[in-house]
Amino acid sequence: MSTRPVQSIHHRVLLWAMGALVAGASLLVGISYWTLAHEMGEVFEDNLKQVALAVANHHGTYGMARTPSLAEQLPRVYEEYGKFEFVTAAWTRSGTLLNRSDPAVNLPFRSRSGLSVVNVGQERWHLYTIVLDDGIVQAAQRDGERQALARDTGSVLILPALVMLALLAGMLTLALRRGLAPLALAASEVTTRSVEALHPIALSAHPPELHLLIGAINDLMARLGGALSLQRLFLADAAHELRTPITALRLQLQLLERASDEAQREAALMQLRAGIDRAQHLVEQLLQLSRLAPETPALRREAVDLAELARSTVGRFSARADDRNIDLGAVTEGTPTVHADVQQLAILLNNLVDNALRHTPPGGRIDVAAQVDQGRPCLRVTDSGPGISAAERERVFDRFYRGTNISANGHAPHGSGLGLAIARAVAERHGADITLGEAPGGTGLRVSVLFPAR
Repeated sequence: MSTRPVQSIHHRVLLWAMGALVAGASLLVGISYWTLAHEMGEVFEDNLKQVALAVANHHGTYGMARTPSLAEQLPRVYEEYGKFEFVTAAWTRSGTLLNRSDPAVNLPFRSRSGLSVVNVGQERWHLYTIVLDDGIVQAAQRDGERQALARDTGSVLILPALVMLALLAGMLTLALRRGLAPLALAASEVTTRSVEALHPIALSAHPPELHLLIGAINDLMARLGGALSLQRLFLADAAHELRTPITALRLQLQLLERASDEAQREAALMQLRAGIDRAQHLVEQLLQLSRLAPETPALRREAVDLAELARSTVGRFSARADDRNIDLGAVTEGTPTVHADVQQLAILLNNLVDNALRHTPPGGRIDVAAQVDQGRPCLRVTDSGPGISAAERERVFDRFYRGTNISANGHAPHGSGLGLAIARAVAERHGADITLGEAPGGTGLRVSVLFPAR
């Protein structure tokens, strides 16, 4: 599916500004034309009055006899001009025509003084009539003459308007380039940044209008720098943690190869299987942790019954608990339900139970509880192991961190140091709070996961 290219801000602003200028220039010419036509109409009306008054002033020279028209007296001038701009006529009060300047124009008789618009043939005329004591005088002008003059005058404005438009367009283009230069400068500063140089852009070097955008870019670079640092640290820790089990596997393989009898071979095989299991467990936890990164896909939320989740988790680990002679059970109260990703909650609870099994000595007890605590759905895993000191309870959520406590059998527990880090990551993605505390009786550890109240 093809997408339209996004138009640049420069072109967009220039296009809108040019459109506004063109519309403004057109409106200016139109208003000028209308104003000129209106004003010239008033001037022409006044001219008609003046012509009519001049004819009326000489009305007595006409008498009752017909005086030759100007067209008849000056035939060559009439032929040269073609048509008179003004036409006059003199009448008696009774409506008898005494004289008219152009015999081809039959002005209608009007018995009232004032302006009027009349049609003579196919043309419109503006007529001004003056009623005197001894006669009536009229002066008329073609409407087409006025329109032509207005058009000629308006057309004269078009060229200056176009020149003004071109000048404004050039000045606007230059102003836009100069005005958008800080944006280009900010873009070049972002372009020059690399993974090794994610320091913030100085706001003082840019205009205030760009501070919001640059601030957002600085925040993005800070978060990107933090994510890259965590990624580099995670890769370094993962490489270090993987090197230990791989080295152990190589040693166990050498022991297997050097075994001189069946008993030594069987012992070496058991150690090799245990090393492979530890390496596989570490790799699985690393994959789980990578899937819980902030940039991973959104949660697939659905209604999850925590009591059922607790029972199914206990069922998966029951065989392993029996092998170590550990009493593993589920304690459920009601049907606490949350809207969550069931697969990720299973990962959370699996890691908590696995962590408890690794630290609880044989003959111990682990309870997996699902209940409602003060209106909030809750998961709790309580064991009878050595617990975690208050000073270390925050640090154990760090990746690859192993506590200093030892198990009840006197051996350091085997683990990757990722179980609680994975549990916290799942809890944070669901808006839940995960806390560590002492088990009832003062011995062991209790991990509580409190989900938001529905």
